[in-house]
Amino acid sequence: MKTIAGLLVLAGLVWSLFSYHFILLDARLRILPKSHYTLDNTFVDARGAKKMRLILNPDLAKAGILELLKESGN
Repeated sequence: MKTIAGLLVLAGLVWSLFSYHFILLDARLRILPKSHYTLDNTFVDARGAKKMRLILNPDLAKAGILELLKESGN
């Protein structure tokens, strides 16, 4: 029974890595849904002066990174 529960937790973790962008902003961690299933840009560091490069990234632009940065005041 422990094995099945462990496999379900692992499957949920893998699914979330393929489904969401985890974006570290100056104040906190934000999560955006991905536009398609991939491991590209799963963990994104948006602290400091890297924001323009993130806005120009097509995957993050489709996910709504610009709205997220406006909302957070960056």
